Amino acid sequence: MNTIITAVLCVTCIGLVLSVILCAASKLMAVKTDERAAELEECLPGSNCGACGYAGCAGYAKALLEAGAKTNLCTPGGAETAERISELLGVEAEILAPKFAVVRCGGSGRTVKMEYKGPLTCAAAKLLHGGEFACAFGCIGYGDCKSVCPFGAVCVDTKDNSPAKINAARCTACGLCVTACPNNLITLEDCSEGGLKKSTVLCSNIEKGAAARKKCQSACIGCGKCVRECPSGALRLEDNLAVLDYEKCTSCSHCAEICVTGCIALL
Repeated sequence: MNTIITAVLCVTCIGLVLSVILCAASKLMAVKTDERAAELEECLPGSNCGACGYAGCAGYAKALLEAGAKTNLCTPGGAETAERISELLGVEAEILAPKFAVVRCGGSGRTVKMEYKGPLTCAAAKLLHGGEFACAFGCIGYGDCKSVCPFGAVCVDTKDNSPAKINAARCTACGLCVTACPNNLITLEDCSEGGLKKSTVLCSNIEKGAAARKKCQSACIGCGKCVRECPSGALRLEDNLAVLDYEKCTSCSHCAEICVTGCIALL
């Protein structure tokens, strides 16, 4: 009996000593946390899309405090979030230009070259002769961009073979669709000022005119008419494809009106 009591007392004493040591260690070795971290995380939208370049909203909040990250990296949060972050950190607000995603493929009248039977993802179809459409530069159409968009801003209709479309009202320019597209068709563009629609070349085919038109009726044929008639000199030809310089563009829409194939549109 005395042996059992002695053992219990020993274990109790050891437990008390260890608890005192642990309490002391928790005080002496505690890592001080910045209270602003929680406030910063609350400012962020919580979508954890990674558009800022960090591992989610918590990672961005930590980087803002420890690594001096820019305050305007959260595109889903927009200018309002950037301003709130700047106020919490006590720094000058950095300008965040609103952006939206653009799918550079018009895709109407695309020629089907084969019947694709395989995993219904763009990445898989890309590995098998680029998918079912003749144009290897266009939208493959299985919605990899749609599946990664956390905001429901991408629409893909497989019934009419049309390319993916972006709902600008829902798009936050997080960039996830840009990364998901195996043909690198999606780009992020600055929103136009004053509500003006921007001229955009909805084609990525760099083949010569006859070959490109044979595969898609709305392909850019590199005729150069838009380049010659642009009043601000905002267009040029690169690899048989019209390229628009937005710094020079005045949104006059003349290029969209005269485009032979209609591959230039106002967005």
